[in-house]
Amino acid sequence: MEETKAGRAKYKLALILGLGSITLVLLFIISLTTGVMDISFQEAMAALWNLIQNGGAHQNTQELVIWQLRVPRALGVIAVGAGLSVAGAVMQALIRNPLVDPYITGVSSGAALGATLAVLAGVTFMGISAYATPIMAFIGAVGAFMFTMILAEAAGGRPISYVLGGVIVGIALQAGTTLLMYFNADRLHGVLFWLFGSFAYLNWNSALIMVVVVAVLSVIMLFYAKEFNVILLGDEQARQLGMNVKSFKTGMFILVSALAAVCVAFTGVIGFLGLIVPHLVRMLIGGDHRLLLPASMVLGANVLLVADIVCKTVVAPSELPIGAIISIIGAPFFGYLMVRMGKEYVM
Repeated sequence: MEETKAGRAKYKLALILGLGSITLVLLFIISLTTGVMDISFQEAMAALWNLIQNGGAHQNTQELVIWQLRVPRALGVIAVGAGLSVAGAVMQALIRNPLVDPYITGVSSGAALGATLAVLAGVTFMGISAYATPIMAFIGAVGAFMFTMILAEAAGGRPISYVLGGVIVGIALQAGTTLLMYFNADRLHGVLFWLFGSFAYLNWNSALIMVVVVAVLSVIMLFYAKEFNVILLGDEQARQLGMNVKSFKTGMFILVSALAAVCVAFTGVIGFLGLIVPHLVRMLIGGDHRLLLPASMVLGANVLLVADIVCKTVVAPSELPIGAIISIIGAPFFGYLMVRMGKEYVM
């Protein structure tokens, strides 16, 4: 019976990875057609093929727009979708609480405060201002996550402690961001655009940074999928099976905080994706992290790419804030999970 169930789960994983990869390619091309400049699907395909053949050298305005603006944006969306989904799944395993994700644990609030400080204070690093905002956002995100972990451990380290700790840290950091904005009301445009979440300003440098970091950290976590399954049994059982639980959790917390932080550092606040996607995957194939993590990567990339396309087309030529769109979906889903938590739920 168990073998049959495992076989079905692997079949579903193959289906998700196969169909998900096909839809991802199609959505990638569709994303190249959406924006201020109208480009048809056929024109996008032809332009992309020419760009590949010419090593990125553009021959007309359409190819310039696609190569310099839309390709790096689509790659960044895919990286963030995969990265936040993996981060959410790993956090839920380490904390053994299905209600946590990078947004709930204070990562987004920390990134928001760091970015707000960078924009309003004109922070530079070694004379370089272009990356000041993402660097400060990264520092704020990692710092907030670590503070949440410390607070939760001090409160007993129970699964609910991490949710409450994240809420407390998030409220405190949001208050700090609000005060900064209040006293700098005349300089809020850059801050508000970042707080809403957007991929509009991505370039090749930032997109490649995200793609490389997300790929490396996600692969590392895939190698530890079995250990995540063991952690779900409880710390005592994991120790009996030979795991150094404290060392493992510390290392993974550092990696997952870095993964979540780099995802929001360049694009702004995007909440709930790391909560929604892992649960959707669990409903389809179960909680085995050897299957859950790769499926979450593919599904998360698809979901965020669809959301980005919607943001670019619904009120074109303007854009909707992608963070708000994801939160509109995520908030009721979070409520649904809270209700379900009172019933039977399998991690």
